[in-house]
Formats: sequence, C-alpha cells, structure tokens
Amino acid sequence: MAEGLRERKKRQTRQHISDVATGLFLRRGFDAVTIAEIAEAADVSVNTVYNYFPAKEELFLDRSRGVVDRLSRWVRGRRAGESAADAVLRELREAVEGVSPTVGLFDGYADFLNVITGAHTLRSRLWAIQQESLLDLEATMRQEADPADGDLLPSLVAGQLSWLHSTVLGWIGTEMVKRRSAAEVSREALVLLDEMEELLGERVLRYAVRTAE
Repeated sequence: MAEGLRERKKRQTRQHISDVATGLFLRRGFDAVTIAEIAEAADVSVNTVYNYFPAKEELFLDRSRGVVDRLSRWVRGRRAGESAADAVLRELREAVEGVSPTVGLFDGYADFLNVITGAHTLRSRLWAIQQESLLDLEATMRQEADPADGDLLPSLVAGQLSWLHSTVLGWIGTEMVKRRSAAEVSREALVLLDEMEELLGERVLRYAVRTAE
C-alpha cells in the first residue's frame, strides 16, 4: 500500500527530529543535551518531540524496534534445508561481508558508541534491547520448532544464537572504536564468525531445519 501524505510527513518529521538530536548528542554528549534544546534546533515544540519519542533514549536509539526482532526475522525467513543457526550465520556473514552499517561497519560508528559509553541510561537501554531481542527470539523458536511442553531446547538455542549475534557485533564495535577501517574489520569479523560456528554444537546447528515445501 502506497504511503499517504500524512504518513510521509510524520515519518519525515520523526526522522528530522532524530537526526537533529543525534547531531547534538555526537557533539556534546547525551546527558548534556536537553529535550528543549533538541526541540529548538529542530524547530518543533517540546510536545512534538515527546509525541514521537516518549523517552530521550529513543532519540538516539531510534532504530531499536528493527533490532529487537532482527534475529526472529532471520529465523522465520530461513530457506528450505536451513536450520535456525544456518540462517543467522548466513545473514550475519552477508552483512559483514557487505560492510553493512547494520552491524556497525561504517565511518563514525566509534563516535556513536562513545556517546553510549558516556551515558548510563543509554547503556541500560541497550542492555534492555538485547534482552527484548532474546525473549522475542525464544518465542519465535517455539513457534518454528513446535516443541513439547516444558522443552528447554528452544530457549537454549535462542541463547546460543543471541550470543553469536551480540558477540560479533560487540567485537566489531570494539575494533571500530580503535578507528580502524570498516573493510579491515569486516575481513577479520568473517574469520571470527567461522571460529564461532565451530564452537556451536551439532544440536544447535541442526535445530529447526526448514523442510522443503
């Protein structure tokens, strides 16, 4: 369905406020910037800012909704013959090899991470997002594998896949903070992914294989 004028204007306003806020946070730090200053810089009212972003942290982590269900989307979209782990490994490799900003491989990521490091509330929100993602993936694994009542394997596999994802992204962040080139970090992250795959047990690697239609 085509986006209507009203929806497009709302999306553009939301993005504008987020971009302005991010610029201020990067220059001055998260805690030093007030909502009133963001509203003034974006030429909107304080109420407008809160209408789009109920919490200040959402102004900086404004794409968290897409992150929460990322692993679940990958698992649900696995191909015939692929397990849940296969799908996550494939998607991660494609993103890393493609030097994708979605996994932190872009110039300026160090500045983004430094803002988070300097703000306790952002670190707490990032941790909460990771927990939300894990719970979302656990629910997805139960839907996809249809286990017996009381079976803990979906949660255990979800935990392993969450570990895989967060460890790779964490390692990329650590290296990007050193101001290394995204291409160089990408090459080494692919090696790390291979090593991590070898650590996963066969039950994890072959869990929830999608059968051919």
